[in-house]
Amino acid sequence: MKLHVTLVKSPISSKPNHVKVVEALGLHKMHQTKVHQDTPSIRGMIFRVKHLVRVEEIAD
Repeated sequence: MKLHVTLVKSPISSKPNHVKVVEALGLHKMHQTKVHQDTPSIRGMIFRVKHLVRVEEIAD
């Protein structure tokens, strides 16, 4: 399974750790979307910044 992760809120006023997580997910601009494999590490990163991103599950 894959995940579409879209940045829907700016991380400008967020904690520095949240900004680093958003960058590690490969998201730099608003409404930018990246596709990631559904792994526990990616799920943990998404959980940290769940208030900044939108996630959609995609079947392979």
